[in-house]
Amino acid sequence: MSMNEEDLERYESQVELQIYKEYRDVLPMFRYVVETERRFYLANKVSLQTKSSDGTTFFELELEDAWVWDMYRPARFLQNVRVLSFRDVNIEELEPGTPL
Repeated sequence: MSMNEEDLERYESQVELQIYKEYRDVLPMFRYVVETERRFYLANKVSLQTKSSDGTTFFELELEDAWVWDMYRPARFLQNVRVLSFRDVNIEELEPGTPL
């Protein structure tokens, strides 16, 4: 049985809704919201370093006790994450009990 484009869009919408509901449920467990150009994370510990190599500046992020918004991952809870980004990185510290 093959999926047509409409079936695929419906499936992706259902998965996104499921991830959003999971995000709302797990948000109170985390201290930081981290956005990169490719992913959205929740984490309890964040380390950011700006680095340069051959005249190019990039960011190295290390996250501990994290959750990642990624519909293609079967498991979204991660112990340690290392991210390299050549674009903007946004880190926000959440106040306890503050919904996003």
